[in-house]
Amino acid sequence: MITTIEREASELKANYNLGYVWLISVVAAMGGLLFGWDWVVIGGAKPFFQRYFELTTEAQIGWANSCALIGCLAGALVAGMLSDKFGRKRLLIVAALIFTMTSLGNALANNFTIFIAWRIFGGVAIGLASSLSPMYIAEIAPAQIRGKLVAINQLTVVIGILLAQYINWFLVRDLPAGATDDFIRNSWFGQQGWRWMFGLTAAPAILFFIGMFLVPESPRWLAKNGKPNLARNILKKIGGENYANAATAEIQSTLASEEIQCVRFADLLEPKMRKVIVLGVVLAVFQQWCGINVIFNYAEEIFSAAGYDISTVLKNIAWTGSVNLVFTLVALGMVDRGGRRPLMLFGSAALAIIYFAMGFCYHSGVKGLPMLLLVLAAIGCYAMSLAPVTWVIISEIFPNRIRGAAMAVAVSSLWIACFLLTYTFPMLNAKLGSAGTFWLYGAICVAGFVFIKFKLPETKGKTLEQIERDLVD
Repeated sequence: MITTIEREASELKANYNLGYVWLISVVAAMGGLLFGWDWVVIGGAKPFFQRYFELTTEAQIGWANSCALIGCLAGALVAGMLSDKFGRKRLLIVAALIFTMTSLGNALANNFTIFIAWRIFGGVAIGLASSLSPMYIAEIAPAQIRGKLVAINQLTVVIGILLAQYINWFLVRDLPAGATDDFIRNSWFGQQGWRWMFGLTAAPAILFFIGMFLVPESPRWLAKNGKPNLARNILKKIGGENYANAATAEIQSTLASEEIQCVRFADLLEPKMRKVIVLGVVLAVFQQWCGINVIFNYAEEIFSAAGYDISTVLKNIAWTGSVNLVFTLVALGMVDRGGRRPLMLFGSAALAIIYFAMGFCYHSGVKGLPMLLLVLAAIGCYAMSLAPVTWVIISEIFPNRIRGAAMAVAVSSLWIACFLLTYTFPMLNAKLGSAGTFWLYGAICVAGFVFIKFKLPETKGKTLEQIERDLVD
């Protein structure tokens, strides 16, 4: 005899309208593309605006690279406070508008203070997009392909990174080898070239802004806010009548007898929620403290220390973006097959080994190709594990009732960790040297491996409501 649970599980495995699901996922993932582009563009522009604004101290350079993270934190908190009230779609439209404004603002900045102000404001858009895009995709995606669809957001992040890196390199490809600081400062490269790097971000931002008007609101947000019929209509487009009815019933079952209209951050401290909040926060922090983002943000220093000149550095940066893209595609094919947990364990272990090897190379004076290969290996391992899978996990482990607020806490923790990582790298590098700094990141990866081994459950193939029952109930 077929039970109600078995029947609903069968109905949730529908013949999905994959074209529609992929379309709205890709549009939402444009937030990821802009996140990646805006986040990494500063790495290629830094050698030029640094000379234009005459930045000379480690504190100034660290602030220029990390100030956007203040905005990222604010954006993530705003996403948590407002997305449960106003919905995911509206705030993603706001993020697209901010991306457009700030890219042009940075391009036109004539002094360091204005430049910093626009970078911080742009960080708000990154914080909104980084929190809302994966959460929106997770809430519209069928369980069987949710990992792949959420990983699309990371794929677009990587494409954004790659586009920024190649455009940066293309704009300064004719910079003479061995150019002096005075030449760079007074040339087109130092006066106008870096402005184009920032300004071109407005093009995909406008496309994102237009596209978000064409996608539906999250059905889980609609059900949570007393609009189950609208939610059912969207779910019907995704998987048909039976799927819509079963999915809506399952969503409402997790919201029954709950005070859902007003979620407070204090609700996250309830004993039954604490375990899952801690899991999400630790994974988010570890994704940053594993150290990979210093390679993107301080590529010039890392490759210069390995013996490369500025022209070759920019070409190497473009190589890092290509490797990032290829291995993110690998993750896209594996996250729903192999599972989340094995990929996270692989990534933390592999990065630990690579960082210890990089530290040895710096300590022994090994330069050139071996260092480039180790950097590319680190990026490849990260791209197929911690980078996409962390976003998949934190978008799916939180209960429906508190998902917006809980996601905001996890993503805010991620941006605080990223700020500390990015701001402290120049000082750590000066105090510990390149070898000591990467050995430290290697030790953090070992600690991350241990935490994942003992605390992270597998979530592949489960609906968001099934995951909620496993982790919270």
